[in-house]
Amino acid sequence: MPQYNYQVLDQEGEFVQGKMDADNQQTVIARLRTMGLLIIDIKEARSSPLTALQLEENVKIGDVLIFTRQLGAVLSAGIPLTRALFTLSAQANNKQIKKNVEQIARNVEAGTSFSESLQAYPKMFSPMYVDMIKAAELGGAMDEILKRLAQQLEREKSILDNIKTATFFPATLISFSILIIVAVLWFIVPVFMDFFPPGMELPVLTELIITMSKLLHSYWYLGLLTPLVLFLLFRLFVRSRAGKVLWESIKFKIPVIGDLLKKATVARFCRTLSTLLTGGIPVIQALEAAGPASGSAQVANIVKEATVGIQRGLGIAPLLSKHDFFPPMMIDMVAVGEESGQISELLDRAADFYEDEVATMTKGLTSLLEPVLLIFVGSIIAVIITAVYMPIFSVVTSGLGG
Repeated sequence: MPQYNYQVLDQEGEFVQGKMDADNQQTVIARLRTMGLLIIDIKEARSSPLTALQLEENVKIGDVLIFTRQLGAVLSAGIPLTRALFTLSAQANNKQIKKNVEQIARNVEAGTSFSESLQAYPKMFSPMYVDMIKAAELGGAMDEILKRLAQQLEREKSILDNIKTATFFPATLISFSILIIVAVLWFIVPVFMDFFPPGMELPVLTELIITMSKLLHSYWYLGLLTPLVLFLLFRLFVRSRAGKVLWESIKFKIPVIGDLLKKATVARFCRTLSTLLTGGIPVIQALEAAGPASGSAQVANIVKEATVGIQRGLGIAPLLSKHDFFPPMMIDMVAVGEESGQISELLDRAADFYEDEVATMTKGLTSLLEPVLLIFVGSIIAVIITAVYMPIFSVVTSGLGG
């Protein structure tokens, strides 16, 4: 999604500048005018390859969770919204949150609704979050909605933590093994090369290891630049629409890990949709927010297609069952929920089930990968050492035989 830099004057005549993600410039203009701001200048932010190295999120989900809990507690104590926002901004440790919340407070103070003010910060507040706040403004139960949002964010954070736990050890071990292999090629292999007599015929594997060592010494800078360039190209690729969908199709097919990520996505979608429906959001609007909130472009596309069918009077379950992404059990629970009128409760149960599955798989995956990766890395190092020692053994054996 494009990013736009804007310069405006607020209700007090103060100069304010910031950034906003939107589909086009007209959307930015509409949002700023809704917030009661006088537009001075709007320009699309020029992206460069280096921006792909920057984090897309300056605010973590845990930070938003803390903010939501604190805001709910302060409002429950009877403190007005504007004063509560200024208070939370003043005591925030995260500089980005402090800046964003302070601007949101100014917008609310100027007469803009809370939900419309949140829309200016899509990287901090998801469409699901904004829709829930909008429902709270209409229903007058802001503290209760904030409590539900905090529970939703806590469950999302739990899923993300489980995934990080499952992938942390493999990533660390692979990175450490690469460093060891580079150290062997850089320091150890050149020492043993001096033991080989000139003109000696070396095994193919040994020749390969020696060639790799020489290339590393001669073109070491490529060894530093190549991973950086590959990472940059990968980031650029997955940020494009086509690249994101293609990467997801590959990611979800990775043995064991793909199943884990898929179940985490399904759990997040079910929980988000249940939260929105419980908060009184209409079905179509809830689906439109829950799709992107799942974090999957595939789910977002499936849900977008499903909303067209729902408008024609079709049920959610038959439309989702057309795609093999969602598990049959989840489809069955949605179908039963539609028939019984308890779809939000059954979506909650489905989310509970898949969240438990993710937690169980995380523990099992960590236990399974530890010995497998250790054996794999050890085997690679053993092959390198064996390839270097084999010619030396041959020289020693031939010398003793002579």
